[in-house]
Formats: sequence, C-alpha cells, structure tokens
Amino acid sequence: MAYKKLSEQIQELANPQRSDVFIRQFRDAVREGQIDATYLSERFTLPKEFKRRGAEGSYQRDAREMLFEATPEFEAWFEQTNNELAATTSRRGGTPKPTAENIEAGLVDFKALAEETRRKMQSSFEKGQTLGRSRSQATKDTGKKTTGARKATRRK
Repeated sequence: MAYKKLSEQIQELANPQRSDVFIRQFRDAVREGQIDATYLSERFTLPKEFKRRGAEGSYQRDAREMLFEATPEFEAWFEQTNNELAATTSRRGGTPKPTAENIEAGLVDFKALAEETRRKMQSSFEKGQTLGRSRSQATKDTGKKTTGARKATRRK
C-alpha cells in the first residue's frame, strides 16, 4: 500500500481556504474508523490565511502531520469531501438584509417579506385584542370597579 502525508493531500484541495475544515473532517473520519492514519512528530503550516477582527494582516496556523494509507476508499472519500468543500461558501447564513437596494436587486424576496410582515402585524393585533378581552373579563368576574372609578372614590 502507498502511504501519503496529510500535508501532501491538502495541496490537492480545490479550495485551500477550506483546509482547516478538511483537517477537522479528516480527523473525524480517522476517529470513526473510515480512514487508517497515525500522527507523526512533524508539524506543517496550513495554506489557509486567517484574519483577526479589528487587526490588519493575516496569520497561518500549524497542524500535526499525519500519515495514512491512500486506498481507493480514501480516494472516494477525498473526492466527495473535496467537492463538498469547494461547493460551499466560506460564509454561513448568507441571507442579505432586507434593504431597499437588496429588494430592488432581487436578492431578497419582497412578496415573502410582505407576507411575513402581514403575519406579524395580525399576530400583534390579535394579541392586543386577547389582552383587552382578558382584562375586561377579569373586572367583570371579580365585580371590582375599574381603575379610574377607584381613584375617584379615594379622592372623596
């Protein structure tokens, strides 16, 4: 069997900025027994460049080197994982904000936003009506005077 280093395999990724995610998935596969691999005493630098918020410049991280068997099963797993990583974007939750520009550009569905707004307004209206009815029922059930009448009787 041919053995291969993890650092060599990462060079074959379609999107090197996803190398950290690939390593995480690789380690998960090793832990679950899908891939046979072992740690080596070496370390290597990931091709991904990380950026700190509010700071200029970028930095890179190191990872522990691993050696694994390059079997046909691994090749199939790598092909699938590489395609998934290349297809997904690096940003998650990429829903654009409902601004006038985004609506005009067609990035946000205006009809869906209008329906959601209508539903929220109706819910709020019904909530207010229910609250008003429950308060009027409470005064009828207890037989107490309304708040305004109570204040007037205290002043006398």
